[in-house]
Formats: sequence, structure tokens, C-alpha cells
Amino acid sequence: MPPTPRPLRKLGFLTIGLFDEADPRQGHESTLDLIVLGEQLGFDSAWLRHRHLQYGISSPIAVLAAASQRTGRIHLGTAVTPLGWENPLRLAEDLATVDVLSGGRMNAGFSVGPPTHYDRVRGALYPDTGEHEDFSPRRAERLLDLVRGEPASDFAGTEGIEVYSRRVQPHSPGLAARLWYGAGSLRSARWAGEHGLNLLTSSVVKAEESEDFAEIQRAQIRAFRAHHPDGERARVSQGLVVIPTDSATPEQRARYEAYALARTPRTLAPQGPARMVFAPDLVGTSAEIAEQLHAHAGYREVDEVAFALPFTFAREDYVQILTDIATRLGPALGWQPATGRG
Repeated sequence: MPPTPRPLRKLGFLTIGLFDEADPRQGHESTLDLIVLGEQLGFDSAWLRHRHLQYGISSPIAVLAAASQRTGRIHLGTAVTPLGWENPLRLAEDLATVDVLSGGRMNAGFSVGPPTHYDRVRGALYPDTGEHEDFSPRRAERLLDLVRGEPASDFAGTEGIEVYSRRVQPHSPGLAARLWYGAGSLRSARWAGEHGLNLLTSSVVKAEESEDFAEIQRAQIRAFRAHHPDGERARVSQGLVVIPTDSATPEQRARYEAYALARTPRTLAPQGPARMVFAPDLVGTSAEIAEQLHAHAGYREVDEVAFALPFTFAREDYVQILTDIATRLGPALGWQPATGRG
């Protein structure tokens, strides 16, 4: 097995937290339980993905606030927050609040662009300003400035008994170093590097110089680091769907393989006018997956990962997958659980 030039240093997982519309609390509680389990297993981070107007977590930051009070070590992230749905100033306040509550464990991943199905939701989301909203990278720059402590107001002082600040409160100084950009193209990867962000690589990328997913991912990572002030030290986290089967039952293994097989056709060629390339799901024993990852051009560029849990599995499946990742796949990649590091 060819060694990766970057030994795996940090291991995380990502979920969308599905729920039944008739019983949303159960799904949210199940997600919180998985985050607690992740901490117990030694994972370095747990990430939630936004699902607006769907039966997945629409408010990850609120859920992570709850998770911050049930955990004490694991880092908590969004992967990613689509800024088209957000007011940057209010988002900066929420992120800083959770960062303070968690003791500096918040990791905010975000991306730019119009909201999904914008023509259908504009009347509810931006009924008066829809035609004037800026969904360009400038929206992200506003968030960066506010998190970093740049003025949000031209007034600071006292009015009566009220005291006002020029910058967002609370201000959490370390949060700015834990901002991540979700990039899917060379242009967005370069932008993230130029603005000193961390990079979340996507499992869906734009075919530009190649149609091979791993080669595209490697090119984006190298473009990011080439434009980042920290160069080769700039942080990058790779995200793929990884399903180890070491302790799975025969029924689980068959279901996992059927899940990956059903999703395989979209990985065979660029999809749609934007020519998007999807990463194949990796299903097999931890030894088999480790071998595939060590040969993966994108993985060989990183020392951090946040493996995505499949979206539609049962809780017992997630427990098995997370346990195998932490106890078998992670060590096979050279990782040590955080609980063992003191």
C-alpha cells in the first residue's frame, strides 16, 4: 500500500439529521446522540449540513448549541451553510454565541450563491429585497469582516442605560481561524485561499481540467494552497461517503452495497450543464477502504477528513458505521482517537 504523504491527523463525520415531520424531536435527538457517540469514540469533529424546507436539520447552529452542552471536547461544524439564506450580521452573532458556549469548538463552513429553488422561495425569504440581494462572494466577505471584529455600526457608547458596541457581540477572537469554505471549483478554491480560509472539499466538483473526481479534487486543493498565506500548511478537510462493513450484519452489508450501486451511474460522467462530477461511495472493509483512500489523489493531499454518513440509513446503521470508522478505519489510516491523546 503506497503511504500517504500526509498522515491522517483529524477525523470527523457529517450528517443531515433526518426526521419524521410528525415527530421532528426524535430525529433531532438522534442527531445529538450521534454527536455524543462521536465524542465518546474519539472523533475530532462532527458536522451538520443544512436542509432548508426539507426533513433534515434546517438550523444546524441551534442544534450545535444544544450539542455544545452535551459534549466537552469534539469540535462542532456546519458543512456547509448556504449564505444565500442568511443575513451575515445575524449569522456572525449566532456563530460567535455557539463558539462561546462551546468553549471555542465552533467550525463554520459556508458557501455562496443563490438559494436553491430561489424563484420558488424568494417571496417568503426576501419579499421586499429579492431583486437586490447580492449572492456573490461579497456576501461571504461581509461575514468574514464581521466575525473578525470589523465594525458593524458607526456608533459605540451609552444611550441612557443601554451600552452599544461597534462590533458584533459576543466577539470570539479564535472563531475567525475556524471558518471554512465549501468549494467545488478551481475558482472558489482559489478565492478561499486568497481570503485565508480553511477549505472543505466537496463530494461534488466541477469538471474543468479533468473528468476524474480524484484528479479534480487534487487540483482544487493545490490551487487553494497556492493562493493561501499559509501555503502547504493551510488546512483542508476532505469529504467523501465512506461505509466500512467490518462489523456490519449480512443484511446491512447488502443494503449498503445496494445504496452505493444505485448512486453509481451519476459518478460515471459529468452531470448537467455545469458538468458536475460526483464522488463514488466507498463501501467495504476498513482495510479495503484504506487502500482505496491511500491511492486517491485528493486524499493524498490532506491530513483531515469529515466522512459523510449516508442520508437515509437507520440509527443502528450509523452507530455501526461510526464505530467501525473510529475503531478500524481511522487506525488503518494512521489516526489515533482524541480520547487517547489526553
